[in-house]
Amino acid sequence: MASEQVVPPQPRDYGDFNFEGFKTLYLKEIKRFWKVAMQTIAAPVITSLLYMLIFAVATSGARQPMEGVSFREFIAPGLVMMAILNNAFANSSSSLLQSKMMGLTSDFMTPPLSPLEQTAAFVLGAATRGVVVGLTTALAVWPFAHFQLTHLWAVAFFGVGASLLMSLVGVLGGLWSEKWDHLATVTNFVVMPLTFLSGTFYLTERLPEPFRSGSHFNPMFYLIDGFRYGFIGQADGSVAIGVALTAVLTVVLTVWSWRLFKTGYRLKT
Repeated sequence: MASEQVVPPQPRDYGDFNFEGFKTLYLKEIKRFWKVAMQTIAAPVITSLLYMLIFAVATSGARQPMEGVSFREFIAPGLVMMAILNNAFANSSSSLLQSKMMGLTSDFMTPPLSPLEQTAAFVLGAATRGVVVGLTTALAVWPFAHFQLTHLWAVAFFGVGASLLMSLVGVLGGLWSEKWDHLATVTNFVVMPLTFLSGTFYLTERLPEPFRSGSHFNPMFYLIDGFRYGFIGQADGSVAIGVALTAVLTVVLTVWSWRLFKTGYRLKT
C-alpha cells in the first residue's frame, strides 16, 4: 500500500496586517506599565499635585489673572499636558531600552511582525499610558482649579496628538540609546527643557526678546497652548499652526520610526 503523502505545515497567512501580533505586542506594553501602576500612574499624579500646591496654593492672591482666568485655571491644563508628554515618552523609550539591555529584542523581532506593526504597537501602547495619566491628572487637579471645557475638539486633538508625538520621540530615543545614561541625556537635555520652556507656567508674550520669539519655535509650546485653549478658550499663539505642526511632526516621526525598525537600527547587534 502506497504511503500517504505528507503535506508539510503551511505558514500562517496574516494578510497585509498581522492584527493578532500587533494586539499581542500592544497588550504587552499596556500590561507592562499597568502592573506597576503606583509608579507609572499614581506617581505622576502626585507630582502634578505638588506643582499645583507650590505654584497655585502657595502663591494664592499674589498672581495676577492670566488670559482672563485665575492662575490656577491657567496652569492646570499645562500640568495635565506635562504629565501626558513625560509619561508617553517614558513608556516607549524605557520599554525599548530595557528590551535591548536584557536581550529581549527577539521577543518582537523574531515573530512575524512587520516594522509598521512594531511601530504601531510601541507607539499606541505608550500613547495609552499618556492618555490614562492625563485623564487621572485632570481629575486630581480639578478640585483645585475648577477648569471648564470650552473646545472639546482641541482638548481631544492636542491630548491624543501629544501622546502620539512623544511616544514616537520615545521610540527614537529608546532605539538610539544603548544605556540608561544615553536615555537620561535625551530626557534632561531635550525633553525637560522643551517642556519647561513651553509656557506651562507663564505667558510667552510677557517674555523679553529673543525668548518670546524663540518660544514659538518650540513644538511643546503649541501642544500646551492648544490644549489650554480647549479649556480657557484663549491661546497665546496660533491654534491653526499648532494643529498643522502636530500633524506634520507625527507623520514625519512615524515614518522615521518605521524606517529604523525596518533596518533593525541598534536592535540586531
